[in-house]
Amino acid sequence: MQGEHCAVCSNPRRRVKTVPDLFVALLRMRYVMLRYCLALAAAAFMAACEPTTMSGPVSTQPEQGQPASFSANESARSFIRVLQTVEPVAERECRVRTSQVNCDFNIVVDDRPGQPANAYQTEDKAGRPVIAFTLALIADARNEDELAFVMGHEAAHHIEGHIARQQQNAVAGAVIFAGLATLSGGDATAVESAQRLGAQVGARTYSKDFELEADALGTIITARAGYNPLRGAEFFTRIPDPGDRFLGTHPPNASRLDTVRRTAAGL
Repeated sequence: MQGEHCAVCSNPRRRVKTVPDLFVALLRMRYVMLRYCLALAAAAFMAACEPTTMSGPVSTQPEQGQPASFSANESARSFIRVLQTVEPVAERECRVRTSQVNCDFNIVVDDRPGQPANAYQTEDKAGRPVIAFTLALIADARNEDELAFVMGHEAAHHIEGHIARQQQNAVAGAVIFAGLATLSGGDATAVESAQRLGAQVGARTYSKDFELEADALGTIITARAGYNPLRGAEFFTRIPDPGDRFLGTHPPNASRLDTVRRTAAGL
């Protein structure tokens, strides 16, 4: 989700790139706990809840006959390889497609305990773009193409300026709703409530379009980094389909897969 903030380790880029053993150890522990929780959930016939901070794919338990995720060691090493390959491609696309935009991506690992499989793009206080992956998502990726596609998708959110556009939509929604509340004779409390609601509605107005834009550009970044975006986008076949809900944040999975296929066919 654009605009999301998280507590990541100090100097997380260094942690991932120069201390792989520590990252492997953290990932191994998280991987074991994740599998244990999934086993308990399956035994109790409980479905996992969709996280409200979702931007990347929601991980689900592998279906019978489908390939399992990497081992913990393979996951850690694959993530580092993908990071080192995709990051320069994303930065190059950013510089070609934008002007006066910070294209120095900082790709980090969100190792907070209990985080669901998720990836998201945000910016630090200096305006540097940050792409964060939770350990659960890294552990559950079935191949490097999936990791590359998610990384390209999140980089695309920054390149397309989605955080700024979302904020502009939120401000516009707040102004409109507050104005309507004022015209209807609402008091200060009613106007403030309307303003908050308007900001929420405004922020969601084009969120589905933003996701499809990020899928399209993410497909290009993935392919130019040497990975297969069609294979990478297969996670859409494993996650809960949000459908075409009014003011939903994500488009139907079928629309996303179609966007990836059409974009890849044009490369």
